[in-house]
Amino acid sequence: MNPEQARGMGAHSSTGSGQGPSTGSGQGPSTGSGQGERLLDADRLTIRFGGLTAVSDFSLAMKRYELAGLIGPNGAGKTTIFNLLTGVYRPTSGGLAFQGRSLVGLPPWKIARSGVARTFQNIRIFKDLTVLDNVRIGGGSRLKYGTRHAMIETAIAAEEKELLERSLALLAIFGLDARKDELAKNLPYGSQRRLEIARALASKPSLLLLDEPAAGLNTAEAIGLMQQILKIRDDFHLAVLLIEHNMEVVMGICERILVLNYGKTIAEGPPAAIQQDPGVIAAYLGQAADETEGAGGAA
Repeated sequence: MNPEQARGMGAHSSTGSGQGPSTGSGQGPSTGSGQGERLLDADRLTIRFGGLTAVSDFSLAMKRYELAGLIGPNGAGKTTIFNLLTGVYRPTSGGLAFQGRSLVGLPPWKIARSGVARTFQNIRIFKDLTVLDNVRIGGGSRLKYGTRHAMIETAIAAEEKELLERSLALLAIFGLDARKDELAKNLPYGSQRRLEIARALASKPSLLLLDEPAAGLNTAEAIGLMQQILKIRDDFHLAVLLIEHNMEVVMGICERILVLNYGKTIAEGPPAAIQQDPGVIAAYLGQAADETEGAGGAA
Protein backbone atom coordinates (compact mmCIF):
# COMPACT_ATOMS: atom_id res chain seq x y z
CA MET A 1 0.00 0.00 0.00
CA ASN A 2 1.36 3.42 -0.94
CA PRO A 3 0.64 6.79 0.70
CA GLU A 4 -2.06 7.60 -1.84
CA GLN A 5 -3.95 4.46 -0.89
CA ALA A 6 -3.69 5.33 2.79
CA ARG A 7 -5.17 8.75 2.13
CA GLY A 8 -8.14 7.13 0.45
CA MET A 9 -9.12 5.11 3.50
CA GLY A 10 -11.72 7.67 4.55
CA ALA A 11 -15.42 7.23 3.99
CA HIS A 12 -15.37 8.91 0.57
CA SER A 13 -13.07 9.14 -2.40
CA SER A 14 -10.26 11.70 -2.47
CA THR A 15 -10.90 15.18 -3.78
CA GLY A 16 -7.70 14.84 -5.73
CA SER A 17 -6.73 18.48 -5.62
CA GLY A 18 -4.00 18.11 -3.01
CA GLN A 19 -4.67 21.72 -2.02
CA GLY A 20 -6.25 23.06 1.13
CA PRO A 21 -9.53 24.90 0.62
CA SER A 22 -9.88 28.61 1.10
CA THR A 23 -10.29 29.23 4.81
CA GLY A 24 -13.11 31.23 6.27
CA SER A 25 -15.76 29.65 4.08
CA GLY A 26 -17.11 27.38 6.79
CA GLN A 27 -17.21 24.53 4.30
CA GLY A 28 -15.01 21.49 3.95
CA PRO A 29 -13.98 19.92 0.68
CA SER A 30 -16.71 18.91 -1.71
CA THR A 31 -17.09 15.20 -1.14
CA GLY A 32 -20.66 14.45 -1.97
CA SER A 33 -23.82 14.01 0.07
CA GLY A 34 -22.00 13.75 3.41
CA GLN A 35 -20.96 17.40 3.28
CA GLY A 36 -22.71 19.44 5.95
CA GLU A 37 -23.84 16.36 7.89
CA ARG A 38 -23.76 16.88 11.65
CA LEU A 39 -20.89 14.99 13.24
CA LEU A 40 -20.41 16.20 16.81
CA ASP A 41 -22.92 17.75 19.18
CA ALA A 42 -21.79 19.09 22.54
CA ASP A 43 -24.74 20.62 24.35
CA ARG A 44 -24.07 22.83 27.39
CA LEU A 45 -21.28 20.65 28.73
CA THR A 46 -20.34 21.54 32.30
CA ILE A 47 -17.78 19.96 34.60
CA ARG A 48 -17.06 20.82 38.22
CA PHE A 49 -14.19 19.66 40.38
CA GLY A 50 -15.41 20.21 43.92
CA GLY A 51 -16.37 23.87 44.10
CA LEU A 52 -14.48 24.79 40.91
CA THR A 53 -16.38 24.99 37.63
CA ALA A 54 -13.73 24.25 35.02
CA VAL A 55 -16.05 24.37 31.99
CA SER A 56 -19.50 25.94 31.98
CA ASP A 57 -22.26 25.46 29.39
CA PHE A 58 -19.93 24.68 26.50
CA SER A 59 -21.76 23.97 23.25
CA LEU A 60 -20.27 22.99 19.91
CA ALA A 61 -21.80 21.53 16.76
CA MET A 62 -19.32 20.33 14.14
CA LYS A 63 -20.07 19.19 10.62
CA ARG A 64 -18.15 16.65 8.62
CA TYR A 65 -14.99 18.04 7.00
CA GLU A 66 -15.04 21.20 9.13
CA LEU A 67 -11.79 22.66 10.46
CA ALA A 68 -12.37 24.62 13.66
CA GLY A 69 -10.16 26.12 16.33
CA LEU A 70 -10.48 26.42 20.09
CA ILE A 71 -8.39 29.20 21.59
CA GLY A 72 -8.08 31.08 24.85
CA PRO A 73 -5.59 32.09 27.52
CA ASN A 74 -3.74 29.48 29.57
CA GLY A 75 -6.09 27.82 32.05
CA ALA A 76 -9.21 28.71 30.06
CA GLY A 77 -10.39 25.08 30.00
CA LYS A 78 -9.46 24.07 26.46
CA THR A 79 -7.76 20.75 27.23
CA THR A 80 -10.51 20.00 29.76
CA ILE A 81 -12.97 20.19 26.86
CA PHE A 82 -10.88 17.69 24.88
CA ASN A 83 -10.93 15.42 27.93
CA LEU A 84 -14.72 15.70 28.03
CA LEU A 85 -15.04 14.93 24.31
CA THR A 86 -12.84 11.83 24.60
CA GLY A 87 -14.22 10.32 27.81
CA VAL A 88 -11.28 11.12 30.08
CA TYR A 89 -13.72 13.20 32.14
CA ARG A 90 -17.44 12.65 32.52
CA PRO A 91 -19.45 15.88 32.38
CA THR A 92 -21.28 17.02 35.50
CA SER A 93 -24.14 18.03 33.22
CA GLY A 94 -24.87 18.48 29.54
CA GLY A 95 -25.06 16.24 26.50
CA LEU A 96 -22.49 14.90 24.07
CA ALA A 97 -23.28 12.97 20.89
CA PHE A 98 -21.17 11.77 17.97
CA GLN A 99 -22.86 10.76 14.73
CA GLY A 100 -26.15 10.80 16.61
CA ARG A 101 -25.06 8.47 19.44
CA SER A 102 -24.46 9.63 23.00
CA LEU A 103 -20.88 9.48 24.24
CA VAL A 104 -21.64 10.39 27.85
CA GLY A 105 -20.30 7.73 30.18
CA LEU A 106 -18.38 5.82 27.50
CA PRO A 107 -14.74 4.96 28.26
CA PRO A 108 -12.05 6.55 26.07
CA TRP A 109 -11.36 3.34 24.12
CA LYS A 110 -14.98 3.08 23.01
CA ILE A 111 -15.04 6.72 21.96
CA ALA A 112 -11.83 6.16 20.00
CA ARG A 113 -13.36 3.15 18.28
CA SER A 114 -16.43 5.21 17.38
CA GLY A 115 -14.21 7.54 15.34
CA VAL A 116 -12.75 10.23 17.62
CA ALA A 117 -8.94 10.44 17.84
CA ARG A 118 -6.71 12.94 19.58
CA THR A 119 -3.19 14.11 20.21
CA PHE A 120 -1.98 15.62 23.47
CA GLN A 121 -0.59 18.95 24.63
CA ASN A 122 2.39 17.10 26.08
CA ILE A 123 3.55 14.48 23.58
CA ARG A 124 2.46 11.00 24.64
CA ILE A 125 4.25 8.54 22.44
CA PHE A 126 5.64 5.17 23.45
CA LYS A 127 9.23 6.33 23.65
CA ASP A 128 10.82 2.90 24.03
CA LEU A 129 8.94 1.38 21.09
CA THR A 130 9.86 1.83 17.45
CA VAL A 131 8.34 4.53 15.31
CA LEU A 132 6.45 1.87 13.35
CA ASP A 133 5.08 0.16 16.45
CA ASN A 134 3.75 3.47 17.75
CA VAL A 135 1.58 3.83 14.67
CA ARG A 136 0.53 0.18 14.68
CA ILE A 137 -0.71 0.58 18.25
CA GLY A 138 -2.86 3.48 17.11
CA GLY A 139 -4.60 1.23 14.61
CA GLY A 140 -5.24 -1.51 17.16
CA SER A 141 -8.66 -0.15 18.06
CA ARG A 142 -9.86 -1.05 14.56
CA LEU A 143 -8.79 -4.70 14.64
CA LYS A 144 -11.83 -6.95 14.57
CA TYR A 145 -10.47 -10.31 15.60
CA GLY A 146 -10.89 -11.58 19.16
CA THR A 147 -10.43 -14.76 21.14
CA ARG A 148 -12.84 -16.74 18.96
CA HIS A 149 -10.62 -15.93 15.96
CA ALA A 150 -7.45 -17.01 17.71
CA MET A 151 -7.40 -20.33 15.92
CA ILE A 152 -8.08 -18.79 12.53
CA GLU A 153 -4.57 -17.79 11.64
CA THR A 154 -5.43 -16.50 8.18
CA ALA A 155 -7.98 -13.99 9.51
CA ILE A 156 -5.51 -12.60 12.01
CA ALA A 157 -2.71 -12.48 9.46
CA ALA A 158 -4.88 -10.57 6.98
CA GLU A 159 -5.81 -7.88 9.49
CA GLU A 160 -2.26 -7.55 10.77
CA LYS A 161 -0.98 -7.25 7.19
CA GLU A 162 -3.47 -4.49 6.42
CA LEU A 163 -2.52 -2.64 9.62
CA LEU A 164 1.18 -2.91 8.82
CA GLU A 165 0.67 -1.59 5.30
CA ARG A 166 -1.49 1.28 6.54
CA SER A 167 1.06 2.18 9.23
CA LEU A 168 3.91 2.23 6.74
CA ALA A 169 1.88 4.40 4.39
CA LEU A 170 1.13 6.89 7.18
CA LEU A 171 4.81 7.07 8.08
CA ALA A 172 5.60 7.83 4.44
CA ILE A 173 3.03 10.65 4.39
CA PHE A 174 4.67 12.25 7.41
CA GLY A 175 8.22 11.70 6.16
CA LEU A 176 9.04 9.18 8.89
CA ASP A 177 9.25 5.96 6.87
CA ALA A 178 13.06 6.00 6.76
CA ARG A 179 13.12 6.00 10.56
CA LYS A 180 10.48 3.35 11.13
CA ASP A 181 12.82 1.01 13.04
CA GLU A 182 14.27 3.68 15.33
CA LEU A 183 13.06 4.13 18.89
CA ALA A 184 10.53 6.94 19.06
CA LYS A 185 12.49 8.72 21.80
CA ASN A 186 15.35 9.30 19.35
CA LEU A 187 13.23 11.40 16.99
CA PRO A 188 13.58 15.20 17.02
CA TYR A 189 10.75 17.05 18.75
CA GLY A 190 8.98 18.09 15.56
CA SER A 191 9.10 14.52 14.25
CA GLN A 192 7.60 13.25 17.50
CA ARG A 193 4.71 15.65 16.96
CA ARG A 194 4.15 14.25 13.47
CA LEU A 195 4.39 10.70 14.80
CA GLU A 196 1.63 11.39 17.29
CA ILE A 197 -0.64 12.65 14.52
CA ALA A 198 0.17 9.61 12.37
CA ARG A 199 -0.71 7.34 15.29
CA ALA A 200 -4.05 9.11 15.74
CA LEU A 201 -4.83 8.72 12.02
CA ALA A 202 -4.11 5.00 12.20
CA SER A 203 -7.41 4.56 14.04
CA LYS A 204 -9.31 5.85 10.97
CA PRO A 205 -11.09 8.70 12.79
CA SER A 206 -13.92 10.86 11.51
CA LEU A 207 -12.96 13.59 13.98
CA LEU A 208 -9.36 14.48 14.83
CA LEU A 209 -8.64 16.55 17.95
CA LEU A 210 -5.23 18.24 17.91
CA ASP A 211 -4.03 19.71 21.21
CA GLU A 212 -1.43 22.42 20.51
CA PRO A 213 0.18 20.65 17.53
CA ALA A 214 2.46 23.63 16.83
CA ALA A 215 3.82 23.85 20.39
CA GLY A 216 7.62 23.89 20.35
CA LEU A 217 7.87 24.15 16.57
CA ASN A 218 9.92 26.79 14.81
CA THR A 219 8.38 29.10 12.21
CA ALA A 220 9.22 26.89 9.24
CA GLU A 221 7.85 23.80 11.00
CA ALA A 222 4.66 25.65 11.97
CA ILE A 223 4.07 26.75 8.37
CA GLY A 224 4.60 23.17 7.19
CA LEU A 225 2.19 21.96 9.86
CA MET A 226 -0.53 24.31 8.61
CA GLN A 227 -0.36 22.81 5.14
CA GLN A 228 -0.23 19.30 6.55
CA ILE A 229 -3.36 19.79 8.67
CA LEU A 230 -5.27 21.07 5.65
CA LYS A 231 -4.07 18.12 3.59
CA ILE A 232 -5.01 15.66 6.34
CA ARG A 233 -8.53 17.09 6.46
CA ASP A 234 -8.92 16.93 2.70
CA ASP A 235 -7.22 13.60 1.98
CA PHE A 236 -8.65 11.66 4.91
CA HIS A 237 -12.06 13.35 4.72
CA LEU A 238 -12.40 14.11 8.39
CA ALA A 239 -13.23 17.01 10.67
CA VAL A 240 -10.49 18.68 12.70
CA LEU A 241 -10.78 20.59 15.96
CA LEU A 242 -7.54 22.09 17.19
CA ILE A 243 -6.34 23.89 20.28
CA GLU A 244 -3.51 26.24 19.48
CA HIS A 245 -1.74 29.30 20.88
CA ASN A 246 0.06 30.05 17.62
CA MET A 247 -2.30 32.63 16.12
CA GLU A 248 -0.66 32.40 12.70
CA VAL A 249 -1.66 28.73 12.55
CA VAL A 250 -5.18 29.28 13.90
CA MET A 251 -6.04 32.27 11.74
CA GLY A 252 -4.38 30.71 8.71
CA ILE A 253 -6.33 27.46 8.51
CA CYS A 254 -9.43 27.50 10.73
CA GLU A 255 -12.80 28.24 9.19
CA ARG A 256 -14.44 28.89 12.55
CA ILE A 257 -12.95 29.74 15.93
CA LEU A 258 -14.34 29.46 19.45
CA VAL A 259 -12.74 31.50 22.22
CA LEU A 260 -12.77 30.24 25.78
CA ASN A 261 -12.04 32.20 28.94
CA TYR A 262 -12.51 30.98 32.51
CA GLY A 263 -14.35 27.94 31.18
CA LYS A 264 -16.93 29.92 29.20
CA THR A 265 -17.25 30.61 25.48
CA ILE A 266 -16.87 34.36 24.99
CA ALA A 267 -16.83 34.49 21.19
CA GLU A 268 -17.41 32.32 18.13
CA GLY A 269 -17.06 33.11 14.46
CA PRO A 270 -14.75 33.30 11.43
CA PRO A 271 -11.13 34.38 11.98
CA ALA A 272 -11.63 37.96 10.78
CA ALA A 273 -14.41 38.57 13.29
CA ILE A 274 -12.49 36.96 16.15
CA GLN A 275 -9.44 39.14 15.49
CA GLN A 276 -11.54 42.28 15.95
CA ASP A 277 -13.67 41.13 18.89
CA PRO A 278 -13.08 43.44 21.90
CA GLY A 279 -13.88 40.68 24.39
CA VAL A 280 -11.27 38.39 22.82
CA ILE A 281 -8.66 41.14 22.85
CA ALA A 282 -9.43 41.85 26.48
CA ALA A 283 -9.11 38.18 27.41
CA TYR A 284 -5.67 37.94 25.84
CA LEU A 285 -4.35 41.32 26.95
CA GLY A 286 -6.01 41.45 30.35
CA GLN A 287 -7.60 44.83 29.68
CA ALA A 288 -11.12 46.12 29.78
CA ALA A 289 -12.89 45.63 26.46
CA ASP A 290 -13.59 49.35 25.99
CA GLU A 291 -9.85 50.05 26.32
CA THR A 292 -8.94 47.63 23.56
CA GLU A 293 -11.31 48.64 20.77
CA GLY A 294 -9.32 49.28 17.65
CA ALA A 295 -6.26 47.60 19.08
CA GLY A 296 -6.02 45.21 16.13
CA GLY A 297 -6.15 41.45 16.74
CA ALA A 298 -5.61 38.96 19.46
CA ALA A 299 -1.95 38.32 20.05
